[in-house]
Amino acid sequence: MVRPSSRGDKSQPVRSADALAEILISHNLLEAIPDAIVAVDGAGTILQVNSQTEQLFGYSRDLLIGQKVEILVPARHRRKHRGHRDAFAETPKVRRMGAGLDLHGRRRDGSEFPVEISLSPVSVEKGSLILSAIRDISDRKRIEEDLRRVNEELEKRTAQQLGDYRARLASIVDSSEDAILSKDLQGTITSWNKGAERIYGYTAAEVVGKPISMLTPKDRPNEIASILEKIRRGESIEHHETIRVTKNGHHLNMSISVSPLRDTSGNIAGASVIARDITAQKKTEDHLRQAQKMEAVGRLAGGVAHDFNNILGIITSCTELLRDRVDPQAEYSQYITHIRKASERGASLTRQLLAFSRKSVVQFQVLDLNDRLKDVGKLLRPLMGDDVEVLIVPKFSSAVIEADPGQLDQIVVNLAVNARDAMPHGGKFILETTTVYLDETFSAQHGPMIPGKYVMLAVSDTGSGMDESTQARIFEPFFTTKELGKGTGLGLATVYGIVQHSGGHIWVYSELGRGTTFKIYFPNAEHKIGIATKPEVESALPKPEGTTILLVEDDEIMRSLTRQLLVEQGYRVIEAADGRAALEGLAAHPGRIDLLLTDVVMRGMSGPELVTRVSQSHPSAKVVYMSGYTGELITEHEILKSGITLLEKPFTRSALLKTVHTSLG
Repeated sequence: MVRPSSRGDKSQPVRSADALAEILISHNLLEAIPDAIVAVDGAGTILQVNSQTEQLFGYSRDLLIGQKVEILVPARHRRKHRGHRDAFAETPKVRRMGAGLDLHGRRRDGSEFPVEISLSPVSVEKGSLILSAIRDISDRKRIEEDLRRVNEELEKRTAQQLGDYRARLASIVDSSEDAILSKDLQGTITSWNKGAERIYGYTAAEVVGKPISMLTPKDRPNEIASILEKIRRGESIEHHETIRVTKNGHHLNMSISVSPLRDTSGNIAGASVIARDITAQKKTEDHLRQAQKMEAVGRLAGGVAHDFNNILGIITSCTELLRDRVDPQAEYSQYITHIRKASERGASLTRQLLAFSRKSVVQFQVLDLNDRLKDVGKLLRPLMGDDVEVLIVPKFSSAVIEADPGQLDQIVVNLAVNARDAMPHGGKFILETTTVYLDETFSAQHGPMIPGKYVMLAVSDTGSGMDESTQARIFEPFFTTKELGKGTGLGLATVYGIVQHSGGHIWVYSELGRGTTFKIYFPNAEHKIGIATKPEVESALPKPEGTTILLVEDDEIMRSLTRQLLVEQGYRVIEAADGRAALEGLAAHPGRIDLLLTDVVMRGMSGPELVTRVSQSHPSAKVVYMSGYTGELITEHEILKSGITLLEKPFTRSALLKTVHTSLG
């Protein structure tokens, strides 16, 4: 929730740890991780959990939120748990705990089970919170215990009985989802389980007798030698995060634990390796960091847009007043026109900033994406030029989503402009729609998406493409590969913000010289077809004579100009710089107030607070809010749902008067 600063700084909204935890759930980031995820503050109070936590511990989310995290820890381990948390608070960094620490979780029914925990710090404006990824390792413990017992029995049995026990041992190892293998002190692979086959793609016959370095990427030439050196010294390696290469060349993020293997004489003869694929978890962590970064930049962008809109409002009002006082045939009248056009360009830029920061007012509608693209296609063909072929390819007759039509057009146009620049000698620009069902496997690889039915919009071009370093930054605000003066760097950042605000997800696929494809997934909205909104009723415009407006605006220049625009139209205006002054002005004015025209965020008393106070003494007064930062209405007060009108800064005289007339009607 965005709240105004107590110091009256309208451009710096504050997010609490509670709010960030809610954002994580709303973005499905926590739900994309297969482990139980618990978000706590520095004092150990649970702020949010995912559904896996509910399943693992037997508590509902409502029962856990607000409780101390020790509720999930057996009583005998709580002191040790608090010690781990305090140590983490002193040196907050990603750490994984499990082996050798005897960590246990406690279910609601009192039963206990062994766990492995990964702790990740998340910074917020007012402190920090901790994300705990909790994994039930009961199966692993069972396998380890079975292996211990088998080894004990092997020592007691005769050679004739060894075959049966080796088979039992192999069965236990193969039952693990993790890769379990062994190697000698030269790094030659000596055993390979089914989990390793599944993860790496090699069969045991293909790798046994081969060097384990075949699994390491070329940029890590000394890693295996370093690990083997530690093994020779009798050291173990726990939860070492690294990269491994599969048979088909894919790179995986792996967490490996390596332990020395000793022969019957007690000498170190090799090493056992347990490796877990954490690629999906790392992707989710990356998305979390990206979401945090975009959230922070979005707050900055929204604040800048708010202040800039106030400035543009002053410029626009001045040009409106000057235009009435200057002979349109005079030579210098053209300068007023130039100022007006420049302010319009500035207003367009702030709209992009607000769209990126997801703080612009949107009008969601249930619509058919195919129909919308037909209309947008008429604009694209002249935009792209004669040497670019524009193709619209719907795979199904309908593709129903819920989105803002104007913002949807902006997505397509922004991507089209980039594609045009990437095809200086012509090519193809393709818009393709289809309905897809994404399963758990896909969502695990593309966190934070969740399984379900989506409408996919694929936007492709046959242009120059992008390298990996460019792809990693394309959604960052103000990042551009274009020449100076050729672009603002906000196009793709705006696309990203709109897609996120619409509940969708966007992915980019590109190679140098082979073009680019953006795949945008919107939640399918077929189930909302037929839900209609009540049309607005046109009302007659009232006469301004005898109409009194209470104008509350804390920017002195903006207040003066707005007052002048209203007075010239025939309204009576009472002006105030803030909420307290407005109440004092009302007390000195015994007559009727027809309309309250107020800024939203002001020092001392916000616009909505002022409305509440004024409505007590003047219940019939209409209300119009003014703001250059529209997100504050939605994220804090949600007052638009109650039908109160919003006048977005910068506004023209005609927009101001039309809004006032309509509200009074």
